[in-house]
Amino acid sequence: MLAGTSRGASAPTLRTLALAHQAGRCTAQRSHAHCSGTLRPTPLPWLPVLCHIAPPHLRRKEATTKLLAKIRRNDSLPLHADIENHPPARLPSRHPIWLDVPRKELSALDEWCDEWLGTDVINQSLVDDPTALPPQFNLPRHLWANLNHFRTGQGQCAANLACWRKIPDPSCSCGAAKQTTSHIVNDCPLSRFPGGLTTLHLAGDEAIKWLGMQCKR
Repeated sequence: MLAGTSRGASAPTLRTLALAHQAGRCTAQRSHAHCSGTLRPTPLPWLPVLCHIAPPHLRRKEATTKLLAKIRRNDSLPLHADIENHPPARLPSRHPIWLDVPRKELSALDEWCDEWLGTDVINQSLVDDPTALPPQFNLPRHLWANLNHFRTGQGQCAANLACWRKIPDPSCSCGAAKQTTSHIVNDCPLSRFPGGLTTLHLAGDEAIKWLGMQCKR
């Protein structure tokens, strides 16, 4: 109700709600998708970047290392002996936190950068630092969602619509055999944006005007 396909709350508001939902054990992927306005086939590494929220597994790991460090610093705590002198793991399927988490405190943001730079996700080169706020995070809902469709390569282009069996022909009206989101913004003589996807990602004034025209098509 707060995040439709063409209207809804701003990304900062939805980000706050996404964090609250994750605290209540809601599916992180669903919360991220609502916040970013992306479609279901969107590559998962893109969702935390567009929502400006570190991946949940890294935030949990960071919180766990901080908790264990606090326990280890205070030997008067009852848990101290259990953590430092824990029993041997009898079952290979068990992974208690003292075996999986390193002793030193970790930064979720640092690990996030390493993970992002190590992926081969589509258009990964657009973002050097996944921890930075995405350009134009405060755009109106319909523009923000449309921009993220181009960033992630998952939007309502003819190639995707044909793949989803919504239309029979994946060709572009310009004559190209396949109309992808990359073709629309980079190559199509009828719609391409000056500077291509790299410039569109920065969402300057001209990019916002272009996105508005795309939303009307």
